[in-house]
Amino acid sequence: MRILPAGDHAVLVELEDLEEVLGYYAALSASPPAGVVDIVPAARTVLVTTDSDLDALTRALRAVQPVDRQQAGGELVEIPVVYDGEDLSDVAELLGCSVSELIKRHTCEDWTVAFCGFAPGFGYLTGAGHWDIPRRKTPRTKVPAGAVALAGEFSGIYPRESPGGWQLLGHTPLQIFDQNRDPAALLQPGRHVRFVSSQ
Repeated sequence: MRILPAGDHAVLVELEDLEEVLGYYAALSASPPAGVVDIVPAARTVLVTTDSDLDALTRALRAVQPVDRQQAGGELVEIPVVYDGEDLSDVAELLGCSVSELIKRHTCEDWTVAFCGFAPGFGYLTGAGHWDIPRRKTPRTKVPAGAVALAGEFSGIYPRESPGGWQLLGHTPLQIFDQNRDPAALLQPGRHVRFVSSQ
């Protein structure tokens, strides 16, 4: 672990891998040091902002012990999905299984929101299973809001219409990002997600 200054009021904690980030973020969120204002996880780092002394924060962050992400107490969000995506058959073929097996695998996975990015409300969901799905060779110019997709080791839900190169499995009617809701993003880092087939 490396802790680097990030301006006058923040530090960047560099960790070994995404699994360590998930465990570190869970432990830090459960018991943040005094003065912590915000905690922002990413694929290999955690940014911590504070309104107090950076040296004291750095000492406190070195003492944080990551927890097993399965034991972390994140809220469970169930996402209803109609599995009718344009890439469903192609992804099943890539994984060497039937479409029904792919749907079962996706709905049985214990997904966790690792971090957010790309667009407001877009959560990168990681699971315990071995997902390694290549992005499309040619991204689509329009992916509809609510599209449920896979790319690399992640699953995600497009919060609004946008370009995208992820493989589309289906769609959800849920509004993933709503500026009039508090919090606006349904998917927050640390939350557990279960996809539920609504067909």
